[in-house]
Amino acid sequence: MITPEPIGRPARRPPPPLDPELEAALAASGERTLSTGITADSLERARATLLASVPSLEQLAARGVFDVEEHRAPSQAGAVPLLVLRPRSVASARPILYFTHGGGLMMGNSRYGLGPVLRLAAELGAVVVSVDYRLAPEHRFPAGLDDAYAGLRWTTSHAVELSGAPRQIVLVGASAGGNLAAALAMLARDRREVEVLGQLLMYPMLDDRNDSLSAHQMTGRGVWDRVSNETGWASWLGDSRHGRISPYAAPARSQDLSGLPPAFLDVGSAETFRDEVVAYAERIWAAGGAAELHVWAGAVHGFDLLAPKAAVSRDAHAARLRWLGRLLRSESSG
Repeated sequence: MITPEPIGRPARRPPPPLDPELEAALAASGERTLSTGITADSLERARATLLASVPSLEQLAARGVFDVEEHRAPSQAGAVPLLVLRPRSVASARPILYFTHGGGLMMGNSRYGLGPVLRLAAELGAVVVSVDYRLAPEHRFPAGLDDAYAGLRWTTSHAVELSGAPRQIVLVGASAGGNLAAALAMLARDRREVEVLGQLLMYPMLDDRNDSLSAHQMTGRGVWDRVSNETGWASWLGDSRHGRISPYAAPARSQDLSGLPPAFLDVGSAETFRDEVVAYAERIWAAGGAAELHVWAGAVHGFDLLAPKAAVSRDAHAARLRWLGRLLRSESSG
C-alpha cells in the first residue's frame, strides 16, 4: 500500500539517479553541481562564468555552415538586437527557428545555448533568429517578453528577406527561453498579429511557485537547483511576485491552454523542472491541444549543453528533429 503524501510542502526525497555519461561530464567539469545556489549576491559572477563559454560572432561564422548577420527590430523601448544565422547551402523559403535563450531570465545573450538549435537547423536547412532580450533584475517582466515579441513580429514581416517561409516559423526556447517561447505562443494566439507553426520547449522554466517535488529533490544538486530558480523568478517578477501573476510571466499560471500551436516538451528526470513540464503537457492535452512529451531518464537540466555527445543528448536531438520534420511536413501538405 502506498502512503499518500501529506498535504502541504512535498517531503524531501532522494533524487533520481543520474545518467552515467552526464555524471561523468559533471565530474570532469570539476563540479558535482553547476549553476546551483545562485543568489542576488552571486549573480554577476554567475553571469561572467556563463558568458565565458559563449562563442563570438566570428567563431559562429567560422564554422562555415551559416552566414551570420545582426539586425535590430523596432520596439516601444527602442531597438531589439537579433542574431540571424542563414544556412549557406540553401535557397529561399526555409523554415525559421525563432530562438529564445536560457539563463534563468537573468543571464546569457543571443549567442548563448545555440548549439542544440543550430544542430537542428543544419539538418533541416532552417534559418535561426535568436533574440537578445533584456534581462532581469535590471529589466523585470514584461521587458524581456516585450523584446521577444517585437523580434518575432519583425521576423514574421521580414521572413522572405531572411530566406525564410512566413508560414513555417517555429518558436524554440531552452530553459528560461522555454518560458518566453511558451508565452509567445500564448501572445500569438491572443493578439492574432503573428502566426507560428509550433513551439519546441526544451526543459522550459514555467512555474514561479518553485515548490514541486522535483524542485525539492534537486535542491543543491545537478544543474539549476531550487535556490537558483528562486533567484531567477524573484529577479523576473520583483514585487509583483506577491500578487496576481500574469500567465505571460509564468505560463504554468495560465487558466487557458486551448488553441495553442502544437508543442514539443522535454525535460530530464533529475532536474528541478521535471514535474512542472509534465504537468504543463498534461494540461495542454486536457485542453484538447497537441503536445509531445519526453522525460529523459537520468538527465539533468541543460544536459545537451553539458554533454552534447552523450547518448541521451543524441536521443533528445533525434526526437526533436523528428517532431520538427513532421510539423513542417504537415504544414507543407496542408
